[in-house]
Amino acid sequence: MGLLDIFTKNYDEMDFLYDIDLLEDTSDRIYYKKLAIATCVNLIARTISQSEFMMKKKGEVQHDEFYYRLNVKPNKNQSASEFWETFVYKLIHDNEVLIIKTDSDDLLVADDFSRTEYALMDDVFRDVTIKDFTYQRTFVASDVIYIKHSNEDLSRLLDSLYSDYGELFGRMLEFQKHNNQIRATVDTENVNPKDPEKQTRMQNFIDNMYGAIKKRTFAIVPQQKGFVYQEQSERASRTSGSVDEINKVTNGFLDHTARALGIPPALVRGEMADVEKSTRNYMTFCIDPLLKKVKDEFSGKFIDKRDYLKGERMDIRSISYRDLFDLASAVDKLRSAGIYNGNELREKLGDERVDDPILKEYVITKNYSESIEGGEN
Repeated sequence: MGLLDIFTKNYDEMDFLYDIDLLEDTSDRIYYKKLAIATCVNLIARTISQSEFMMKKKGEVQHDEFYYRLNVKPNKNQSASEFWETFVYKLIHDNEVLIIKTDSDDLLVADDFSRTEYALMDDVFRDVTIKDFTYQRTFVASDVIYIKHSNEDLSRLLDSLYSDYGELFGRMLEFQKHNNQIRATVDTENVNPKDPEKQTRMQNFIDNMYGAIKKRTFAIVPQQKGFVYQEQSERASRTSGSVDEINKVTNGFLDHTARALGIPPALVRGEMADVEKSTRNYMTFCIDPLLKKVKDEFSGKFIDKRDYLKGERMDIRSISYRDLFDLASAVDKLRSAGIYNGNELREKLGDERVDDPILKEYVITKNYSESIEGGEN
């Protein structure tokens, strides 16, 4: 009997085996890149959404429509915190963000738009889309708030970085799955491949058996005539070492993503060692530059040049990461040395000025006053 005769004789049996669904792809795609970006963006968004935006004239906060829109209700459908979180998402994900002002003075973050740049004239924004509504009119740069995050698209940099990390992570993940995979063989001897009813019953039995082994801690497989199930996995060779290696790879990508946004990696990983130092660096190199962009753009659009030169300013009071009582000693020194008056120190601490003559005065204690020759301080 030749080789061709063997294949011809067993063709029906082999075709029957190909029809039975014994293999199933149960792998879940894990988007570690999106997780890393979302972790960093959420941290920035939560921080900026807790800031207070205000306009000051001669050092006094103006509680007007501008203050209400930026701190309470920018538009009919969003609170201030939701508005600023959306602002941060668009700024970092899309590398740019556009805010328009409607006829009812609502502030809206555009979901999509096209920008035409000019050298000596205002840029023009067309096809401004917010949810399911697209403006037919055009907007010029002097009538909108437009902020660009950086000179190069962050998502493009992260995509290039992830191409290497993703390949490495995928190989390690597949290796770990292979080590922990349950492998088994099913002997279907004496099963008639031409009987549709038996074929269906066999397929249902295999599906139920596979589901029991996959989901249950303990699974009992009944032995049937002509049907033998036998595991081939080598459980003794399975180790947890690869899990630690996978975590190192994912943490490495998270660290690079955090650094690209100016966030100390220890902060996103939740490490408590030197948390105050990490928070200070985070505020200095990540949050403050973003708030400076916001302050410059809003000042240029809402404050006239003449008023700005007269002292009108936009101010952003960011969230404080320092305990007020820890600063009490330093505040006392600044006050008693005559460097700041009470109201100026209140502003430094994040509070508003108060109309109290005592806080408007500069005082110097005896310890800091000049000595009088031949007398007391």
